[in-house]
Amino acid sequence: MSTPLETVSSGATVQEAASRMREEEISALVVTTDPPSIVTSTDVLAVAAEGRNPGDVPVTDVMTESVETVPPEIYLEEVAAMMTSFGIKHLPVVASDDEYVGMVSSTDVTEQLS
Repeated sequence: MSTPLETVSSGATVQEAASRMREEEISALVVTTDPPSIVTSTDVLAVAAEGRNPGDVPVTDVMTESVETVPPEIYLEEVAAMMTSFGIKHLPVVASDDEYVGMVSSTDVTEQLS
């Protein structure tokens, strides 16, 4: 799991999200919406591929809403099964008090299971 959890506001642009991902060397950010959403490097790439200006596109246009989350005590095998089942590469980690504590990625899973 990557900690601390990196977030971006719902008012940010795709360009701001991409810059933040590059600075932090990560490929996804939780968007601070209720319920939480996620914007990924794949979303950023889609904006570029469509010829849209990332500085003009809000993250709310491309984010995935109401993302799945996992508790910190979940087994890695369960995380891997969820990622495979849902076809996703990132899962925010949420403590029992609804506090976001980190993000687990498919890369994290692969590193630990290999």
